Amino acid sequence: MQVQYLGPLMMGLGHPALFGYDLARFPASCFAVELGEEAGFEGSLIEGDVLIADESRMVSNDDLAIAKLEGRHLVARVWRIGGRLRLIPLHGREAVFVRDDVLLGVVVSQARRYVM
Repeated sequence: MQVQYLGPLMMGLGHPALFGYDLARFPASCFAVELGEEAGFEGSLIEGDVLIADESRMVSNDDLAIAKLEGRHLVARVWRIGGRLRLIPLHGREAVFVRDDVLLGVVVSQARRYVM
């Protein structure tokens, strides 16, 4: 699933989904991405959600991670198989083996704006 890169958290992003979050509790190595319409409106990740990822965290099996593949930012599950990484993009793209440098960060938090 493709995501929109919003930037480093230390920049004090003014995204509505982050309103009320104490961004100072996240390390300087964290950045934010926003899920696009491809995410849909059902499930644990929906359109408009903001994911916070830490670029200094080491990826583990079944982690949700942000990767840059073919010039696009994607959110995907990651599995270590031997010395290789298997990237399993969400919503229908085919799984691929990738190098470590493709991974930008591990998702550590999710923010959602509720409209009332």
